[in-house]
Amino acid sequence: MLLFLYKTNFLSKNIETYQKNSNGEGLTYENNTVADLINQDTDGDGILDWQESLYGLDLNKKETTPGIPDSEAINKLKITESNSTKKTSESSPIVENLSKTDQFSRELFATIAAASQNGTVDQATIDQLGASLAEKIKNPVVRKVYSISDMKIVNDDSLQAFINYNNALNEIYVKYPTGNYTIIEVLQKFMIDENNVDASVLVKLDPIIKQINQVITTMVKTSVPQSISSLHLNMINSQERLVENLIDIKLYDDDAIVALGGFSKYAENATKLDTDIHALGNTVTQKFKQQ
Repeated sequence: MLLFLYKTNFLSKNIETYQKNSNGEGLTYENNTVADLINQDTDGDGILDWQESLYGLDLNKKETTPGIPDSEAINKLKITESNSTKKTSESSPIVENLSKTDQFSRELFATIAAASQNGTVDQATIDQLGASLAEKIKNPVVRKVYSISDMKIVNDDSLQAFINYNNALNEIYVKYPTGNYTIIEVLQKFMIDENNVDASVLVKLDPIIKQINQVITTMVKTSVPQSISSLHLNMINSQERLVENLIDIKLYDDDAIVALGGFSKYAENATKLDTDIHALGNTVTQKFKQQ
């Protein structure tokens, strides 16, 4: 479903109707976050609207059946559903380990349940939910950002310092060569045609991810002439963004939303890395020409 929506640009429709909440997290519908809708309790009885909908209760009444509080009615229904199985550790907090796709699915379900109960499931609602999903996909979480303080900068911009730096970079790529496949080759094998994918080939990204991580780690430890330290840093962070995209893409089977976020940013970050590599290379070349 996600691939269909993504490929047909459904998720990019009506972005202007999407309203981002102040902390930049969660889905939004009109002026409310989906979290607000999930936690909505119209009758104030402590039972959330979507929960009351699941059990066929009236979300506008504290006692759907006169004389029986909704909370008591739900407890009886739960006992019936579990065939009177005793519940243990009921007071213990429930630890959830949900993927981004699981979280979105639950939020989507709760939103639709709440909206349908209020009779507001229309095309505008669907478009807004699609737009909020598109926003999540377009903005994957950035996990690591290197700074100048992480670099090994030397206060030496002499020709010899540049020669040493250039040799060090060459040694890195000799020590950590690329694998048998390029990223593009793997992604081409992944996308069989417009309607089919082969997620099993994504395992071929593992050696590429490993190689990039090794290059990043070694580059951080490499002595860098001060005048090109910012260019060196840009190249490291561009590689970090790219490897994070690949890690996310590998989650296609387990977390589709995260994977689509990786796909959505890959081309942009690959272009950025290419630009940073050329900027650094041209600067080093100009230094050699000046001598």
